[in-house]
Amino acid sequence: MSKYNFDEIIERRGTGAIKVDALEERYGSTDLIPMWVADMDFKSPQAIAEAIIERAKHGVFGYTKTSQEYYNSIINWVGNYHDWKIKQEWISFIPGIVKGIAFAVDCFTEKDDEVIIQPPVYHPFRIVPTLHHRTVVDNPLILEAGQYKMDIEGLKKLITSASKLLILCNPHNPGGRVWTKQELIDIADICYEQNVLVISDEIHSDLAFAPSKHIPFASVSYKAEQNSITFMAPSKTFNIAGIVSSYSIVPNDKLREQFHAYLSSSELESGHIFAYLAAQTAYNEGKEWLSEVKEYLWENIKYVDNYLKENIPQIKAMIPEASFLVWLDCRELNLSQPNLVSLFIKDAKLALNDGSIFGAGGEGYMRLNIGTPRANVEKAMHNLKAAIDKI
Repeated sequence: MSKYNFDEIIERRGTGAIKVDALEERYGSTDLIPMWVADMDFKSPQAIAEAIIERAKHGVFGYTKTSQEYYNSIINWVGNYHDWKIKQEWISFIPGIVKGIAFAVDCFTEKDDEVIIQPPVYHPFRIVPTLHHRTVVDNPLILEAGQYKMDIEGLKKLITSASKLLILCNPHNPGGRVWTKQELIDIADICYEQNVLVISDEIHSDLAFAPSKHIPFASVSYKAEQNSITFMAPSKTFNIAGIVSSYSIVPNDKLREQFHAYLSSSELESGHIFAYLAAQTAYNEGKEWLSEVKEYLWENIKYVDNYLKENIPQIKAMIPEASFLVWLDCRELNLSQPNLVSLFIKDAKLALNDGSIFGAGGEGYMRLNIGTPRANVEKAMHNLKAAIDKI
């Protein structure tokens, strides 16, 4: 029996949580079950709250430096959990992974340079380079037997002399794929030979479900290690996104010198007083909580899959190999994307992510966040069935 109560319904309204307090702004209604923003509705490990409270009791909140314990917690976690031996000098705090991607785009590319993404994929991968006046080039994923795979041959063909970055979602969001070692090696080989720097977003890495196991991109080969920047964080893992405790890992000396100089020029590598503490506490004391929350998440995923198969066969769940996000294939409903979105919001009273924002291949899909108590998942499925039965 779990020692953690993931069934507890915690009221988040009025706390500034985007997931609930931005519903009116984003969806035009507050009367929705919020299953969109990628954070969970569970309390984080108690040890994190206790560490923050204890530190707050000190009463002085001055400038804060990193500690050796902070670095050790990351090195040990990445080594023990992902079998990747990293060095302290490779690590730097960053104030969020999307911000880190923006920094990398600004640091390593120029206006009109090409940035390659593999849609459907997390929408800031497209938005951030576009806002920096870079040219985003799509290498769409291939949907095969209900799962995505990379178009390796397509990647080879589309790279040009203007191609400077490839942003890799590892594991994939929204599809939940945990890429194989061979897939990562193929990407590494192509990008190394073509001088295309790989930015690997690995924020969902800790949430891989057995038998799948996350493989850090930089760990697969020398070429991968020497031609990549990895972004990781305890934020999705331990539900502490609001604390902001992301970090970069850059093994290559030249790339690291350039990137760290970029960060330090604006003091972007400096975390706030609780960022380091939350991260090290999560990594040092959160393993048991993580094991149990993953079990709970997996049961929620199975519930959604079974419910759809038995009650709404027109919608199919892409079973994630990692993360608490489920990519729903709604194409058999034969609805236009606006009508599909309206069905979820107005008829089913559900706030999900519109699949079209994830780019090519996203139309006909919706992204569902199941990182919430089972009662919410059950109500969501019942609402959806009732809405579809009326079509």
